[in-house]
This record gives sequence, structure tokens and C-alpha cells, in this order.
Amino acid sequence: MTHDLTLPSGSHIAEGLAERALRDPHRPRFHFTSPGGWLNDPNGLSHWNGVYHLFYQYNPLAAAHHRIHWGHATSTDLVHWVDEPVALVPGSAGPDRDGCWSGVLVDDGGVPTLVYSGRHGEHELPCVARGSADLRYWTKDPANPVITAPPEGVDITAFRDHCVWREGQVWRQLVGSGIRGVGGTAFLYESDDLRSWRYVGPLLTGDASQNQGELDWTGTMWECVDLFRLGEDEEAGSTDVLVFSAWDEGTTHHPLYWTGRYQGDTFTPTALHRLDYGGRYFYAPQSTRDEHGRRIMFGWLQEGRTDEANAQAGWCGVMSLPRVVTLATDGGLHQAPAPELTELRRERVEVAPGRQADRYTRLPAVRGDQLDIETTLRLAPGATARLVVRETPDGAERTVVEVSRAQDGTGGTLRLRRETSSLDPTVDTEPRYGELPLGTNGRVDLRVLVDHSALEVFANGRALTARIYPTRPDEAVGVGIGADGDVALERFDAWQMASGFTNGPRPLWP
Repeated sequence: MTHDLTLPSGSHIAEGLAERALRDPHRPRFHFTSPGGWLNDPNGLSHWNGVYHLFYQYNPLAAAHHRIHWGHATSTDLVHWVDEPVALVPGSAGPDRDGCWSGVLVDDGGVPTLVYSGRHGEHELPCVARGSADLRYWTKDPANPVITAPPEGVDITAFRDHCVWREGQVWRQLVGSGIRGVGGTAFLYESDDLRSWRYVGPLLTGDASQNQGELDWTGTMWECVDLFRLGEDEEAGSTDVLVFSAWDEGTTHHPLYWTGRYQGDTFTPTALHRLDYGGRYFYAPQSTRDEHGRRIMFGWLQEGRTDEANAQAGWCGVMSLPRVVTLATDGGLHQAPAPELTELRRERVEVAPGRQADRYTRLPAVRGDQLDIETTLRLAPGATARLVVRETPDGAERTVVEVSRAQDGTGGTLRLRRETSSLDPTVDTEPRYGELPLGTNGRVDLRVLVDHSALEVFANGRALTARIYPTRPDEAVGVGIGADGDVALERFDAWQMASGFTNGPRPLWP
């Protein structure tokens, strides 16, 4: 079904979405969500004249992926968000008549400019729109699409999503794609004016025949490629990072990144890494360098419940918390929540340090479904520590974050157990896990942010994101800790978190 997108905001088609979304107990309160309807990829992420701009894939008409718009929100602190007018709406004709898909924002000589994928039928092609000085109003280029077809002579799996930057006197662009029978790739283009593009070639191509079914499989297509450098250009220790999300025949798998060196027309990789151990629950990430010199990243938290449940709730999709990305000592990425998030902390509860002698102890002083928990643990070889959140009084529903140290003491594992996170048999409860580097004497700095159905875990710079849907959400507010083996609790602090939004439903068409 195709909707008439000229309908006013009071249209019966959109009626009730924002109100239903507000009532849903699984809707996060300090993560960014759209006013209602559908949200997916972060787009156009930028810090422009002191204001953070977060654009996103948005359907204000239904909690379903259909005829996508560009939603827009702004913030001065990465914590409190203001809904801005919808930036892009699919045209009644032209290359984006079936959707304005993912893209980026660049500064073209002082003119804010969006480069995005216009969808028509089964095809997505690069399009351009110029913005007003305040980034609130946008005019599409009449020459769209600015690239009229994928590279000739290449059998591609898909062709969309953009990474655009200024390099010397020219613009360069990566378009996510895949070469059929080979693997995912990022096609490199070059332009003098953002309108006329010259095809250069594949920047890097993966091998889809390797590791299929594994947690680091690179897929048959790379979505939402993002290339950036950490460290100054002149610094010998700087590293180039190529982030992408592995996709295959309509299935979103997981975000990965290559570290290596971008030089000339190629990217020479040194290692492949998992970006987030939650897989598709932190998907299609995009980053920007803010005016403080930090690399800020957002990702899309997909849902883990049925399409029918999303439709009934009136909303779908969550934006991750903003992350500061830096280089880790092992050559990979270190991720941490932006420090501005501490502004939302309210009541603090401290748990006394000491050895954890019991397999499990409930902490009656710590309760809630909007929490920020920080703890420092020391694990002896073979030990495991547990943090339980969203637990019902009878323990029937509970979500468990585990950190463990190998018996030989050399490494660790971060694991999220969701087997009993919900008694609803239709929601996803598969465990998530990944390698955990350990500090001195088995030290683990663990931070867990609970926001209703959204859960983000950070352990020694590694991230694990997921969704949880307890069937008794009002009762599932318990927190506890436990251990197997020799575990020392050096600190434990928990805060109630305030909402990042004002009360009441938000307009679907700001």
C-alpha cells in the first residue's frame, strides 16, 4: 500500500501512534525514539555550530518499514532532544518516490548538504539535497540521482548508503554494495561538486565464502559503510577504521569493522573486529567528529518482538545512546557512553565492596527499569561474576550479565543471558557473547544501562547491546549480584535515570 504523504498531521492514518507509543511499558525513556511509527538507521549525524543533529530513517504513518522519510532531532548536550521538522519526504515522482534511504550530511562551502539513497522500485541511487542555514528545511537537487547506475560490468547484490568526505580539492564517496559470488564491498567515487561523480573502484572487498554462519561473517553486502581515522594524520600511531554492517539477501546480521590504512584508492586491512556483541541489536552505525574532537557514534537497536506487537505498540526501533569511540591498547576500538549522559543520573545507591561469597544476592536498595549501573570487579582465574537486572520478585523473569575469566587467566568473556528475560515465547531470548580483554589482576570495569526494553552493556571498552521484554514489566525491576569462584567487588554504584523527553505524546510531523 502506498500512502499519500501530503496528508496533514491530523490524518486518521497516523491517529493514535504517538499516544500508543507513550503508553507502551517497553518504550525507552532516555534513549532517543521517534515520536511514533518506525525508526531505523541514524543518518546525517553532525555537530553543526554547537548543535548535534541526528537524522534517522522514519515512517510517521506506521510502525513498519515503508516509504521511509528522514526524521530529524537536535540536541545541545547529546541527552535532551528536540524534534525538528521532517527533513526529507519521498517524492510523488522521481528517484526517491519509494523512500529516502540512508545517507550523510556534509558542509559544502557553508551549505549543509545531504547525500542519501533515493529508492524507486528495487533500486537505490545517490541523491542530493541542500539545506537552510539552520538545517531545518531541505531542497532536493532537480538533477537527482547524481549517480544514475551502479558501476557497469559488475554484478552487484545491492547499492546504497553513503560515506562522503572532503579530501584535498575533491569530494570522495563510498557506496555500500556487494559483488555477487564474491562478497561485500564499498565502491569508491570522486567528485568536484557532489553532483558529477567518477567511479574509482572497490575500496575493499570481503570474502563471503569465509566464516559463513559465524559471528564475524562479512556477508554478501556491506550496509552503512563509515570510514574514519583515529589519531592525527601526522601521527605514526593513527589507525583508519572501516565500519560496515553485514547483510545478506534481506537479512541484517551484525556490525563489523576493519582496522588498517586508507591510502590512495585502497584500504589495506590489518584486522577484522566485531563492533558490538549484540549483533543486529546495534546495526547500521554512523559516526561523526564533533567540535570537541571526539568520534561520536550512534547505532540502531532493532526490535526483538513480533511485527504484530510493534504495530499494536504504535512504534518500532530505538537509537542507541551516543558513544565515544577511541583507540584501544590492543589496536581495536574502545567504546564508552558519552559522559554527558551522567546529567540524567538522579538517586544514587552504593553497595559496599568486598568478596562475593554467594552465588546470588538480591540488592533490595537497587530497583528500577531506568538505571545506570557502574561496577569494578576483580576476577581470579576461572571465576564468573553476574549482574542481574529486570528481575521479577519470584525470579521467573530476569536478565543476566556475566563476565568471566578463563581458567588459565589469559582472557575473559562477556555474556548476556536472556533465556529467562521474558516469558513471552515469541520474543528473541538468544544469548549474546564475545571476548573480553581483562585489566590487571582480572579487572573488569562494567557499566550497564537499563532503559525499559533497551539494554547497553560496556565492559573494558567492549559493547553488547540487546532488547528485553519482560511480560510483567512493572514487577521486573529487581537487581542482584552473584559469583562463582573468587570475585572481589571493588565498587558498585547505581543511579535512577531521568527521561530525556518531556511528558506527553510528541507530534508525528513536527
